Amino acid sequence: MVEILFAPWRLEYVSAADTRDRSECVFCSAFESKDDRATLTLRRDPASFALLNLYPYTTGHAMVAPVQHCSDLADVDVETLCEMMSTVKDLMAAMRELYRPHGFNVGFNVGEAAGAGIEEHLHLHVVPRWHADNNMMTVIGGSRVIPEDLGRTFERMVGALKSIKGKS
Repeated sequence: MVEILFAPWRLEYVSAADTRDRSECVFCSAFESKDDRATLTLRRDPASFALLNLYPYTTGHAMVAPVQHCSDLADVDVETLCEMMSTVKDLMAAMRELYRPHGFNVGFNVGEAAGAGIEEHLHLHVVPRWHADNNMMTVIGGSRVIPEDLGRTFERMVGALKSIKGKS
């Protein structure tokens, strides 16, 4: 039985956890920041942006959010939704190129009852999936194994997205 998982890349987050301002929206803060690497922001479009999930379910787990701070899909205009879906297509293409997933989960969790971890700012998840990725670590140990450091995932995804954007 595994009792300790070594994850040194998490030290910075855990050390700063008590000093974070919980009143700020993480999505608005990420968009307002000019340091895309620090916020793991993969792409910025006029009305939406994409970033990696700080707590990924799988390697490559990304999110797409409208720039507009809102919590309900009904508050987002059709043009923004179309832009977001175009970004989803590009993210999926980049993930296919880099990670060769067998499938994807793509979706919104709107409201706490629906599983939204950050319910105040609407966002869409793009999660690459592989056969049997719910392995024994998740089922028995209650842990997920993410084989790639978030910084490396960020660099690879940004490069792949630039390549894909050039083809569209």
